[in-house]
Amino acid sequence: MNSKRFGNRSHNHPPLPPNLRLMATMVLGMASFMNILDLTIVNVSVPTIAGDLGVAPAQGTWAITSYAVAEAIMLPMTGWLAGRLGQVRLFMISTAFFTLASLLCGLAPSFQILLAARVLQGVFGAGMIPMSQTLMLQAYPPEKQGLATGIWAMTTVAAPIIGPLTGGWITDNLSWHWIFLINLPVGAICLVLVYALFKNRETPSVQKPVDFVGLGLLAVGVGSLQILLDKGNELDWFNSPTIVALSVVSAIALVILVIWEWYDEHPLVDVHLFTHRNFLVGSICMLVGTLAFFGSNVVFPLWLQTQLGYTSEWAGRTMALGGVLAVFMGPIVGANIGRLDARAVATFGFSMFAVYAYVCAQFTPEVDFATLATTRLIMGVGISCFFLPIITIALSGLSPQEMAGASGLNSFLRNMGSSMGTAIITSYWEHRAQFHHANLAENITSSYAPAQSYMNQLGQLGLGHDATLAMTNRVVESQAYMLSTNNVMLTCGILMVCLAVPIWFAKGPFVRVAADH
Repeated sequence: MNSKRFGNRSHNHPPLPPNLRLMATMVLGMASFMNILDLTIVNVSVPTIAGDLGVAPAQGTWAITSYAVAEAIMLPMTGWLAGRLGQVRLFMISTAFFTLASLLCGLAPSFQILLAARVLQGVFGAGMIPMSQTLMLQAYPPEKQGLATGIWAMTTVAAPIIGPLTGGWITDNLSWHWIFLINLPVGAICLVLVYALFKNRETPSVQKPVDFVGLGLLAVGVGSLQILLDKGNELDWFNSPTIVALSVVSAIALVILVIWEWYDEHPLVDVHLFTHRNFLVGSICMLVGTLAFFGSNVVFPLWLQTQLGYTSEWAGRTMALGGVLAVFMGPIVGANIGRLDARAVATFGFSMFAVYAYVCAQFTPEVDFATLATTRLIMGVGISCFFLPIITIALSGLSPQEMAGASGLNSFLRNMGSSMGTAIITSYWEHRAQFHHANLAENITSSYAPAQSYMNQLGQLGLGHDATLAMTNRVVESQAYMLSTNNVMLTCGILMVCLAVPIWFAKGPFVRVAADH
């Protein structure tokens, strides 16, 4: 891509006309949605992919890990890459090769080739999300950038909810290959329209030297951390020498990386962004809030499927209602964020999520679909007022030159939060279930009248001694996982409430982008 094809390289471009602005919003949101969807759409298809390509299900999970690791390593580099290539060019290259990698995934004849293609997806997909956000802000006048961010932010809510539902339907009704191949028309449309809209709006590029030391430390530190999080449950966490080694390597590499990048003249990752109070506050809230959001969103459908007998499709329908409301509310919140205090909006979002979590913590195994689905509406309100104000606060007061790097780090922290939430909260759920199971089982004795009465009733129905014990154990297990799910929801709610304190350390006014200088 010759730089001349992108026309004027001035950094101060006027907003797009309203009709083109709408088109830009749709196409950039679509690109972001496609990318985030690929983080979750594969999850439910892993057993099918593994069986079709002749590997064990445990090996099949590397189709998820390989993508997550590659994207996690590349996301913090986005600012450096945008400075070196230009924001429009980086988005175009990222989208083109992400689409090509999707084709390779869909046509992969072996698991090894699929893994290599998934790594390519992660490497090139990392630039799409922060660049789509940055370009969308460039297309809008300052007073309407809140609306743009509101629309864009809802892709981060809708995609993780729609992903598993879509992946399950495609795998069951078509073939797992199509979960990758559906990216091809979307990627092609994005490339054509973004080129047409932004070809004359390229940002200046500076040929900075490559920080090879920083690159190595980043790959080792973030890669080890991501593998640790993805494989922690499977390897029983710190009882595994592999997990211990990964944690030590990750901690050492990341500490050295921060020190190195702080003093390097041309850093790969601009850690100085964290000296901005609002970016630091927004980053902390994004990491912890995403951990709570994704952790609860992973455990809840697991509980529905393993304990209440829901299919993947019906679990997805249960979860979808909150996501639909969040998608509709996001632009409304965004359009009005400039008139409101972003800290107050975020605090309201934290509180609504906490109310949702508290209600869920009161559920019993007899809860019906209507109650489960409508309760998600409360979550939808909370999440609508969560992502947008945090992004607004984190990016407020930054110069245009800092926006790409800040967007990349913000996306990186969101990805880390989702990985940590999935790993830590799922492990917590399992361990609490074991704890409750042991406590409940202690009461199944001849001296505890209710337990004996229940077992006698099973015996009167014609069940033998072993069948009676097996049935009683299933009931105990169901109650144990219900109590564990209640614990998880309450914990996630408490995490959200706690964020209401640090968010007020942010300093207003929350200007979307500072004047260029």
